[in-house]
Amino acid sequence: MAEPFCCLVLPDCLICFAVELAIDRGGMSTMVETRSSPVANFYKERSILITGATGFMGKVLVEKLLRSCSETKTIYVLLRPKEGQEPKQRLDELLKTKIFDRAKKEQPGCISKLVPIHGDLTLPGLGISASDQSLLTSNVSIVFHSAATVKFDEPLKRSVDMNVLGTRRLVELCHKMTHLEALIHVSTAYCNCDRKQVDEVVYDPPVPPQKIIDTIQWMDEDLVGILTPHLIKGRPNTYTYTKALAETLLVEESGALPVAIVRPSIVTAAWKEPFPGWVDNFNGPTGLIVATSKGILRSMHCKSSNIADLIPVDVVINLVITVAWYTASHRPNSILVYNCCSGSSNKLTWGGVERLAIPLILRHPSHGVFFYPNGSFTNSRLWNYLSVFLYHHVPSYCIDLVAVLTGNKPQLVPLYRKLHRAIQCLEYFTTHEWSFNSNNLLMLLEKISPEDKQEFNFDIKALHWPTYLEDYILGIRQFLLKEELSSLPSARKSLKRIYMYTKMAHFLLIFLLWKVVFMRYNGARKLWFIFISMVVKLYNMLPRIAS
Repeated sequence: MAEPFCCLVLPDCLICFAVELAIDRGGMSTMVETRSSPVANFYKERSILITGATGFMGKVLVEKLLRSCSETKTIYVLLRPKEGQEPKQRLDELLKTKIFDRAKKEQPGCISKLVPIHGDLTLPGLGISASDQSLLTSNVSIVFHSAATVKFDEPLKRSVDMNVLGTRRLVELCHKMTHLEALIHVSTAYCNCDRKQVDEVVYDPPVPPQKIIDTIQWMDEDLVGILTPHLIKGRPNTYTYTKALAETLLVEESGALPVAIVRPSIVTAAWKEPFPGWVDNFNGPTGLIVATSKGILRSMHCKSSNIADLIPVDVVINLVITVAWYTASHRPNSILVYNCCSGSSNKLTWGGVERLAIPLILRHPSHGVFFYPNGSFTNSRLWNYLSVFLYHHVPSYCIDLVAVLTGNKPQLVPLYRKLHRAIQCLEYFTTHEWSFNSNNLLMLLEKISPEDKQEFNFDIKALHWPTYLEDYILGIRQFLLKEELSSLPSARKSLKRIYMYTKMAHFLLIFLLWKVVFMRYNGARKLWFIFISMVVKLYNMLPRIAS
């Protein structure tokens, strides 16, 4: 009787020969199966629940799971109705965006794994129906909680309801899940921005979360608004304050749940995945880059020597996915916190951002430029105030005055008001500096396999900032401003014209000042001709704009 195939044994010499032959041909795939990713294998046949799937990080998380963890069973996404669209319609619209093109190409049919769940973090029981709740509690084993209101100036009542109570409602649901293996909470490195040194621990909040919850529940919006500066004292905004409260609430109410916390710093465009430079919002540094590229942002108060702790979104998501694997596989005795930052391992200062970004903005200009891009950071608050007055307020009011007199709608003054509000929110982070401990992240990096270091790379040391910022600027142009790369030549020609107009305007202004103020004095004409010759020489020495 013939032996079963699984019991067939080849002579050792033949095995060695076959292996050597496979290596010589560029791999061992013909005889020895290629080692696969332990992290990806972990997700096989598991069901996942994601909150915040329509947000910046949420989209990248969904896309990465579909593409790199393709054997997952189901990915449930919690969605609320919005602008007349039901969750199913919102999911369909989400999947039409470019970010999912690569996943659809590499894993055909992967989007069928996505199932929308009608729910809302601000409602009791998350607003989930009894049937959907039963579906989730009996199937889900991994939960990613990335939903939050990220508006820095969000009213405290709304921020607590979303970021703190929303977390509580999700934890209550997780307690009912019979197969839960990991609950990963996405926080922020700046939830403890009242400290200079931030370790990977959950610090005691200034006030217990329940006291804040009780306080805002009986107060009306106006009274809460008046008291907010006193309640969040030590933190710059309601976002960082409520994210700190949410971490404490997790510690207090998660019980025996397998929980981990990931704290990214300033999340920016993708480094590699799904596309280099992919970004879909104007938050944080992205808005500053856009405003500078349009020539609107001319000055900003910032300490140039301070670390700009930028972290690409795909680095964060790779860490989040890996943390879920580690939490489920190793079951740590306590809640582990992972500070996901770049400052300690790949330092970049705000001055470095300025030095690298301005030439790249000029090399890859945008269309619709208002003024020639020439923004700068300044350490002096007084100099910034004067620069803002001269380069923001004066031109915007003059141009909008002309617009009104000619029957057109004023644009620049309202635009600058929005810009200044955004800058005011960011200024705290550009004028302060923190030291983030990342020992748990480094520990995890040592635990994962070489395959996972490739597939789920969260090692920021290899990132080359000049290349990354160039991809970032091109990504803003392509994905956010919807300007194809083929339009770069015409944009460069347009920028060159604006450059010439700017120089002509400067020359005209100097001429008028000279004519009005100085030409009345003796010897002024001779000085005038000397000045003109110097201007011509300096102009000829100016570097040409890349064509």
